[in-house]
Amino acid sequence: MLQNNKKDVTVWLAKKLSRPMRYTIKDLHTDFPDDDACLKWLVEYLYPDGITCKKCETVTKHYKVTGRKAYACTQCGHHVHPTAGTIFHGSSTPLTLWFYAIYLMAANKAGTSAKQIERELGVTYKTAWRMMHQIRKMMDENEGTLSGEVEVDETYVHANVFKRSTAIRMYGPTGARSGQIIFGMVERGGRVIVKHVPTAGVRVLMPLIQRHIAPGAIIYSDEHGSYRSLHRRGYRHLTTVHSRHEHIHPVNERNHTQNIENFWSTWKPRVKGTFKHVSPKYIQVYVNEFAFRYNHRNSVSMFWSLMGRVDK
Repeated sequence: MLQNNKKDVTVWLAKKLSRPMRYTIKDLHTDFPDDDACLKWLVEYLYPDGITCKKCETVTKHYKVTGRKAYACTQCGHHVHPTAGTIFHGSSTPLTLWFYAIYLMAANKAGTSAKQIERELGVTYKTAWRMMHQIRKMMDENEGTLSGEVEVDETYVHANVFKRSTAIRMYGPTGARSGQIIFGMVERGGRVIVKHVPTAGVRVLMPLIQRHIAPGAIIYSDEHGSYRSLHRRGYRHLTTVHSRHEHIHPVNERNHTQNIENFWSTWKPRVKGTFKHVSPKYIQVYVNEFAFRYNHRNSVSMFWSLMGRVDK
């Protein structure tokens, strides 16, 4: 069980590295040249006040066990495994490769494919694919509440189930009936929450809106019928009519959905260009990755934003 008083990773970075504004691949190799250095960082991050020995029931000195990802109590010999409860748990892949994979995921704005990880790390495709999905699990931020001015929209991902059952292709609304549907909510100047939904009907979208958008918020949307009852549910609702080629309302220039549309225009080409084919089963985790990048677009370091979530 991990202790709850672990350090904020950005504080650790400022104190230990003294270079919080930029983190390069050279810095990564300098700070984490081997697995022992990686494990030492993990211990310092998870146990900032020292490791509490379960047998001694107090904070005791621990030493690194040679050849193992473990530390032992100097008094009773009880072992502690820092990787337990983290994305590294149960993996035989060296921690240096894990840290490098996290760095690549953070540094590449267009996303990183498992084939690229396979080539750069020298691991099997199966190992690379698993590592990528473990890292993407840390990027799930689809909870919380949005407020103020919020834009909502739905987009469609067409599933080509005949030629390649695991593939998705990008289409517009014409693919709605046979495709996968992604629903997005973005707070202007803030976060985005994106959900893979079974339909774009009011019975699906309205509970999501009420769960993630605070009452009293101003909601901007297109003319989709599922949004018509928003004003009866405690929201101020403004609409742009895309069928009349309205992208910004001719009278109220704040009445638009450009932020969520920009998110779609960023996500779709990058998924199609980087990953080529994505199973409908995993659409949500790929959307999570790009939502995380959007939400942390102003972070000091995307790498350290991810490293602070290794135990999520």
